[in-house]
Amino acid sequence: MLIASPSGASAIIRKEFPGKCTHYGLRRKHNFGVWASEFPAFLPKEVENIKDQFARNLASRIDRLPVPLSLTKNHIMSSCVKPKTLSKTSPLVLLHGFDSSLLEWRYVLPLLEEAGLETWAFDVLGWGFSDLENLPPCNVASKRDHLYQFWNSYIRRPMTLVGPSLGAAVAIDFVVNYPQAVHVDKLIFIDASVYAEGTGNLAKLPKLMAYAGVYLLKSIPLRLYATSLTFNRISWNNCVDWTNVKQKALVIWGENDQIIDSKLSVRLQCELPNAIIQQVPDCGHIPHVEKPAAVSKLITDFVQVDGQVDIPASLACLKKV
Repeated sequence: MLIASPSGASAIIRKEFPGKCTHYGLRRKHNFGVWASEFPAFLPKEVENIKDQFARNLASRIDRLPVPLSLTKNHIMSSCVKPKTLSKTSPLVLLHGFDSSLLEWRYVLPLLEEAGLETWAFDVLGWGFSDLENLPPCNVASKRDHLYQFWNSYIRRPMTLVGPSLGAAVAIDFVVNYPQAVHVDKLIFIDASVYAEGTGNLAKLPKLMAYAGVYLLKSIPLRLYATSLTFNRISWNNCVDWTNVKQKALVIWGENDQIIDSKLSVRLQCELPNAIIQQVPDCGHIPHVEKPAAVSKLITDFVQVDGQVDIPASLACLKKV
């Protein structure tokens, strides 16, 4: 079981952000400033050192909302970025990878909003910028319950779940346990890590070594393997009846992914009954960071096809939440 320490958010934002973003294909009109005083007070002080303007812009919008947890009978103040507007398409809920945060979406989220999509960015339980003082055990069931309770409290209509890397495991676990279309309308996976063999020879490493990688070596492949232990205590292909995943799915894959074998993207597409696959050329394991314009277009095109849903009247005051 993996449990994030209260210093996890500080560790996340101490990572180096690229200083220039023009090579990502983003338009310069986003280049507006955010003063340190505009960051939410609950963010760690290291946020002031972020140089990437897109990360600063998104960090300034992070909010904490109370989410009840049915497994522990208490609330956790959960970090997210709320949408600016409601839309007729099903709302996007952007998850993130292991030991990361919603800041992964610093380049793509503004483009999705420009396209008129209602977009939430959400920190998975145990990671990101949520209040970790009363953190429950961060096992699969708790992460699933946290996501469901967030949906039930603030969204309450069919959503499109977007899971990059190990966030795809969170998304699949959720939809398998909540298969009704009322919860999830569509699925989008980005370089998904959902198979135990996805990290190659790391599957032969002893469990303790993998966990040492999480806390000491900071090795991305070891980190991926460590969380795969959490989500793959029994094999996915044994415990998941893929034919029960009825939602339309988009599988996005970086052509040059050196972390997850690209053959697994084809396997995932084949095992999901209603999936299509789109490859991003000249791109590695994190297309939403490396090629945000391309990923934004793929997501937008996918969700806007037959994607209109009714907006409940109870959500009309979303900005007041």
